[in-house]
Amino acid sequence: MDVQIEASWKEKLKEEFEKPYFANIVSHLKAEKQQKKVIYPPGPQIFNAFNSTPFHKVKVLILGQDPYHGPGQAHGLCFSVQDGVPKPPSLVNIFKELKADLGVEPPVSGNLSKWAEEGVFLLNASLTVRAGEPMSHAKIGWAQFTDAVIRKIAEEKEHVVFLLWGRFAQEKAAFIDGSKHLVLKAAHPSPLSASAGFFGCRHFSKTNEYLVQHGIDPIDWKL
Repeated sequence: MDVQIEASWKEKLKEEFEKPYFANIVSHLKAEKQQKKVIYPPGPQIFNAFNSTPFHKVKVLILGQDPYHGPGQAHGLCFSVQDGVPKPPSLVNIFKELKADLGVEPPVSGNLSKWAEEGVFLLNASLTVRAGEPMSHAKIGWAQFTDAVIRKIAEEKEHVVFLLWGRFAQEKAAFIDGSKHLVLKAAHPSPLSASAGFFGCRHFSKTNEYLVQHGIDPIDWKL
């Protein structure tokens, strides 16, 4: 099965692409397209996080749960929306915390592609969703794939910062050796929970302090 994905990731994940569960994901997506279902993000952007941040460039991992399910929003980077699309509430709160932490002014656009190029791997646990139906692809096999991705980073790299926001993301800490990586946990930035521990978490400055301590260039969070 030929998956259009950046070369270093293709090599690291080749065993996953050959497993039956991944063939099931592909056949599920093909079947829905034949039924004229609208799927986000568009096909060429499903692996955008991987294509934007090659394996060897990953310094930070932010884990989202599900792609945005409205028109023009999702483009394969968690929490990010395309230029010209209104910023969703969770992203607004991320920018509020960034300003409180590092004084970075909220950008006009909610497009986080620059972070991805800086080495921030913006991974969703599910890489696709049906239009208007949140979590509609959560059980088609993506979780097995993205868990394998997180394990691969945790096992084969050192000194990566994992930003785990919300209970769902925090469950993935079980895969990560905290003695060779930094695992930072906080409430989800959603308006429902941001004031319960996301605001004031200072994850952006803590990330850069850790990277610098280990001789790694810090992230330029300014968009």
